Amino acid sequence: MIKKHRKLYDSWKYKKGNLMEFNNPILQTLLGLVIFYIGLKMFSGGMKSMGKLEHLEFFIHNPYWMFLGGIVCTLLWQSSSLSTTAIIGLVASGALPLPSAIGAVLGANIGTTGTIWLAGIMVSDGLPQGITKQIALVHTGVNALMAIALLPFVQPIARFISKF
Repeated sequence: MIKKHRKLYDSWKYKKGNLMEFNNPILQTLLGLVIFYIGLKMFSGGMKSMGKLEHLEFFIHNPYWMFLGGIVCTLLWQSSSLSTTAIIGLVASGALPLPSAIGAVLGANIGTTGTIWLAGIMVSDGLPQGITKQIALVHTGVNALMAIALLPFVQPIARFISKF
């Protein structure tokens, strides 16, 4: 880079911005959260409009299948927020019964542990090693233990929640 242009570049690169400029990290974070929220609301609205899903009745009315579906969908989407939003939308539309929704949310809780395994694979060569492996095992183990312990009680939990 030519010396006379270097000063212009340096002054632009390290320019101190005020609060309302777009290069402000606070503004970027708030804007990202707003866009994320709008996207989740639109997704939820689309799920509510799906109505009844007759071809999936066996799957939808079985909390154990929904538990597995919650795991798979969250692993594919890498977002338990998206899975939970879809579940809430389906319950609000009446397409998904509450016990199955609780099973799916428990499955989404296990599916979200796939992120730490993916991060561990990216950090190390192959499977996670050392402290990364320990963290991934503990995170997965605690979530799986909690979900498996609560899964047999989805019917009483649904009855309790439906009182509110």
